[in-house]
This record gives sequence, C-alpha cells and structure tokens, in this order.
Amino acid sequence: MPNAHRTTPVLALATALLLSGSLAQTAAPTTPTTPAPVSQLTTGQQAAQAAAEARSLADRARTTYPAGSANIDQTLWKQAAAAADRAAQAAPNNPEYLRLRAQIYTEVGFWAAAQDAWATYFRAAPTETDGSAAKQAALVQYNLGYAAYTRNQTDQAARFFTVCLEQDPQNLDCATWAARVALESGNYTQAQTLYANALKLKPGDRTLTYFQTLAQSAGRYGPAATRAFSRAYADLDAGNKAAALAGFQEAARSAPNFTEAWREAGRLALEAGNTQAALTAYQGAAALPTASAADRYNLGLAQEGAQYGLSAVQTFRKGYGQYTTGDKAGAEASFLAATAAAPTYAKAWAWLGRVRYEAKNYAGAAEAYGKAAQLDPNDKTSAYYLRLSQQGK
Repeated sequence: MPNAHRTTPVLALATALLLSGSLAQTAAPTTPTTPAPVSQLTTGQQAAQAAAEARSLADRARTTYPAGSANIDQTLWKQAAAAADRAAQAAPNNPEYLRLRAQIYTEVGFWAAAQDAWATYFRAAPTETDGSAAKQAALVQYNLGYAAYTRNQTDQAARFFTVCLEQDPQNLDCATWAARVALESGNYTQAQTLYANALKLKPGDRTLTYFQTLAQSAGRYGPAATRAFSRAYADLDAGNKAAALAGFQEAARSAPNFTEAWREAGRLALEAGNTQAALTAYQGAAALPTASAADRYNLGLAQEGAQYGLSAVQTFRKGYGQYTTGDKAGAEASFLAATAAAPTYAKAWAWLGRVRYEAKNYAGAAEAYGKAAQLDPNDKTSAYYLRLSQQGK
C-alpha cells in the first residue's frame, strides 16, 4: 500500500498565510503611545484606535508565545481579538478592520468565530473573494471540515470541504478530504470526480491514485465496508496500527469480496506477529478469484506460522531467500536459527542439511538430515541424503 498522504489541521499554515496578507503589511509600529480618552474620539477614531491596539497586541503575541502555539486563551491573543472586535463593531462596513478581525481569529484557530468573521468581511468586500483572503478563509473551512469528520459528521464535513474548494480551488487538503468523505458516504461517482480533481493538483500521487481506483470498485463492497476501509487507512496513516487492523478486518467482514481489505488486514497481522489474524485474512484473500501469488505465499506463511511459530517460519524463509541468491553461509545461519526457534520444524532441518551437504560438511549434514527424517518419516529425500552424508559422499 502506498504511503499515506497525511492531512491534519495546523496553525503554522494559518500563521504563514496571515503574515503574507494585509495584517502583516498594515501592522502599526509597536512603540507605545498614549491614546486620547475614548470620550473625546469620533466613532471612526475609536475604530482606528482599536484596530491599532489589535495589531500591536498581535505583534506582541507572536514574539511572546512559541511559534505555532497561538490560541484564543493566551492573554495577548485574547486582548488582540477583543480589540479587533471593538474596531469591527465601531466601523462595521470597514473592510480593513473586518479583515483584521478575521485574520486574528484564523491565526489563533478559533475556527467558528473565524468563519463568521470572514463571511462578514466578504459581504463588505464582495470583490475580494480571491487571493490571500480567500486562502485564509478556505483554511478555516478545512479545519471545520476535518473536525466534523473526526466527529463522524460526514454530511457536515462535506459541506465545509465544498465551501473550502469554492474559496480556494487549489487547496489540496480540501480536495483530498472532500473525495474521501464522498467515498465513505457512498457517493462513488462524485468521489471519482473529486479524486481526479485532486490528482490534477498533485499528479501521480500514489495515495490519491489508490483511492481513486478504490472509488471505481467501491460499489461492489457497499458504504459500510468502504467507510471502514477508509477509516482504517486514516488510522494507519496516523500510526495507529492496532486500530487500522481492526478497521480492515471490519471492512472484510462487511464485504467478504473485498480483496484489499483482506490483504491489508493480513499484512498488518503479520507485522504484529498475530498469526491467527493473518491466517484468517489470507484465507479470505486466497479464496477470491482476484487472489495473487503473494496472497497464496502469505497464506502458506501464516499456516506454517500457526504450526511452528511465525518468527521461526519467517527466519526460515529469510534463509531460503539467502540460498536462492547464493548466500549459502547466511542461509545456513538462518536455517539453524529456525531450527533453534522450532525444533520440530522438519523442513528447516532438511534445508540446513542441504546447505551443509553442498558445503561438504557431511557430519553436519548427517545431523540435520537425521533430524528431518526423524520428524517426517515420509521425507524420502532427507533419508536418501542422510545415507550419503553418513558415507561422506
């Protein structure tokens, strides 16, 4: 399976966008000044004073708190947001102050307030729906959508991602998650279109291509299995392999014809040393018309692992690989380790005898072939080479 393209909300991106926009460009000097009493100011002057205060407090917050840690509960950011609110309230039709407020709420990750603030800004500045403002507003929609997705509110998540793409059609995160939500919701045709659009933004991406292919065949599995598979993939992407294994198993149970679900469950089970889970998974995969040689190989691995222990079998197969590439010394060491891990593993003893016999270590070969013949009386080959080894020829 391809490496996952991991997409998570980050305030660092918000900060970068904000610093590239008008908030950074219009920031007032931070040198303290003594403001005139509010009672002596006009409404416009009050708004300007509040905006200047908001900018100054935001600048102080950026230098005071660690990068990427901005949140509304930090004192300076809370004060900056309050000052921006006062400016917007005093001058509700001033796009500069409305944008300042939206940017501050975006930078601190107060997504609900930021969404409202951007909507108010765009009503006041309807021609400013592209550029950095639109990208910042889209970032807000992405984070709201991702939060809804984690709450299993897929309909709500889909709406947020749709708005995100309307505001910033080049937003790869929203394109990816809009497609995934459509896939999990059973909207397979829409999911294929959305994955195609995402691939235009990131051509050749293995994860996007993988899920686009899944969307094309998902109708055979149904929404429940597809949703479980997609969630399992997200768990795997996040490093939670136990949850991913459970999710792939759930997908396979929901749709026994879901080859990829069986394969992914088997692969993770083998990695975890869970022989029984691997055996169940590869039995499911191998029983389907789409079974591959790798599925059958892994089924054999799981079957032998159930009998002799997965570690011993994996070590034996490592030795076989070494033997086929000409590393006879490495193969002998691996076969010996396999027999130590599983003393009743007749095949490992037989191959240990073989590499020793080929190296003309007849005493060692006789010992190994003797064990193999004892464990499997029907192994005529081991019995034959046992006699030759004992004769030293």
